[in-house]
Amino acid sequence: MYVKTVVILAWFAASYAWLVFGATGPWGALAGCLSLGLAIAGVGFSVQHDANHGSYSSRRGINEFLGGTLDAIGGSSYVWGWKHNIFHHSHTNVVGLDEDIDIQPFCRLAPGQKLRSGHRFQYAYIWLLYGLLTLKWHFVDDFKDLVKGSVGRQKMPRPNRRKLAGAVGGKLLFYGWALVLPWCFHPLWQVVLGHVLTSFVLGLTLATVFQMAHCVEEADFSVPPEGGTTFPRDWATHQVLSTVDFARGNPLVSWYLGGLNFQVEHHLFPRVCHLHYPALSRIVEETCREHGIRYRANESIGAALKSHVRWLKRMGQPAAIEGAV
Repeated sequence: MYVKTVVILAWFAASYAWLVFGATGPWGALAGCLSLGLAIAGVGFSVQHDANHGSYSSRRGINEFLGGTLDAIGGSSYVWGWKHNIFHHSHTNVVGLDEDIDIQPFCRLAPGQKLRSGHRFQYAYIWLLYGLLTLKWHFVDDFKDLVKGSVGRQKMPRPNRRKLAGAVGGKLLFYGWALVLPWCFHPLWQVVLGHVLTSFVLGLTLATVFQMAHCVEEADFSVPPEGGTTFPRDWATHQVLSTVDFARGNPLVSWYLGGLNFQVEHHLFPRVCHLHYPALSRIVEETCREHGIRYRANESIGAALKSHVRWLKRMGQPAAIEGAV
């Protein structure tokens, strides 16, 4: 993990240095934006994700330190810990409880969500929204969630002074390296354009990877049970049925995504380092087979993307108004 972290952070640093100090001309800048956006996504996939789950290291201090890389690249590790670790992992693909599948009113990703006439075209325009994801996240969502003390419908506790200082300090650090420092060397319009392009690459990458694991034909969706009753399935079964692996046989994809293509294993064992997911997947699949639980995986990124597009088309059609399973 340490070698991998050094490689990814070096990729990030080299891309940033090239974009700010080395790139000449529009094509060089465009290449820099593309490389930097993918490098930042790599930090998110392979460093902060494991660290904020407590699975990067057996030492808490190392996990907390590297978990701060999320703050350094624009997000809030405090808000993310509640939104992702608690709410998403507890109620995966549950309408109204999993904020990650809620892009209303612009898109409909689950049967339990309201259908609007424009959703029939969502398979074409949703990619633009994916690209704008991180701009909204970095400049709006974290602040809104901290002020409201909630993520969507789910309440989260107010951060203590130390955690609030970390959230604010992380934002200032991010705005400093992403906007202020480049402004010292380039016209403001170039800085803003470069930031938007980089953020678009980052957002599109992050969102697409998430959707290939959860918003596909093979995944189950559900709504909260009425009357405050318990969910019909146990937690582990729910995680397997609402999550789909993809490209398990591609080591390059697994390396870059920090094992997030083994999403079933991650949801069942979030505190296990992603380096163990390939071996763990064989055990999980066999166990599911023994207990009659469907374990689903798409063979490649292409297959997962096609499944996601088909699901978007299905959710955008009037015939898709149906009860969630």
